[in-house]
Amino acid sequence: MTTSSSAPTSSPTPVGTAHGPRRSSSLGPVGLVLAGGVSVQFGAALAVTLMPRAGALGVVTLRLLAAAVVLVVVCRPRLRGHSRTDWGTVVVFGLTLAAMNGLFYQAVDRISLGAAVTLEFLGPLALSVLASRRAINTVWAGLALAGVFLLGGGDFGDLDPAGVAFALGAGAMWAAYIVFSARTGRRFPQADGLALAMAVGALAFLPLGIAESGARLLDPVTVGLGAAVALMSSVLPYTLELLALRTLPASAFAILMSLEPALAALAGFLILDQSLSALQALAVALVIAASMGAVRTQVGRGKAITP
Repeated sequence: MTTSSSAPTSSPTPVGTAHGPRRSSSLGPVGLVLAGGVSVQFGAALAVTLMPRAGALGVVTLRLLAAAVVLVVVCRPRLRGHSRTDWGTVVVFGLTLAAMNGLFYQAVDRISLGAAVTLEFLGPLALSVLASRRAINTVWAGLALAGVFLLGGGDFGDLDPAGVAFALGAGAMWAAYIVFSARTGRRFPQADGLALAMAVGALAFLPLGIAESGARLLDPVTVGLGAAVALMSSVLPYTLELLALRTLPASAFAILMSLEPALAALAGFLILDQSLSALQALAVALVIAASMGAVRTQVGRGKAITP
């Protein structure tokens, strides 16, 4: 494990020189992750309305394609001057993005969203324990796990086996996403690496989307909704998370992801008029407590961990 102090766009802030600089550099990435989580959940609500029109693989294809176009146009990443290791990292990151999205949408096509998110979270949760060097993070991970399972209602007995497998696969890809997003952010300036990775993922997934949805991918309304989903669920959150991972400890980032089910419950209440039960409210409290505890622990350490 090493400290991520070589971000291309900023110079590192000395740790421990003053409370002010350390607090700013630590809490800034946390705010980026939280903003990305809110965007993801509102985008997910929109994606639900799109799936009947384009199918699960079609939604992923539109999401990746639109996100790739936007990022490439905005970032205009340089194609020259990168090493083989740089390109290898960005290609793996792109394939990870495609696999993570594809597996998750296959999961929610077979099992409930709550159960799918709960199972998917096991990936970054495991990473948070493996990447941490402090025993206290095992406590925060356990608290987050309890909350996530409460959000899922504990209803895992009669789930479709294929749906469970897809959700667990998505969780593994989520953990890989955390690793390669951090590595890509250190090797490419700004969001250039993300733009290139998104293009790789979109091209890799395109044949699957065409095979499932065909001409439905060309419907103007479907394309418009897909572009909106891409902006809310891919472009904005992935960019914010990539920037955050340049300085935020990997273990803290992974447990911060436990807020995703809580944010999903909040979005369901505000947008879909889904009220929270007492058990779900307790779950939200548990995952928030775990996330806050993890962040406080990592801020107290004063250095970033990278996988």
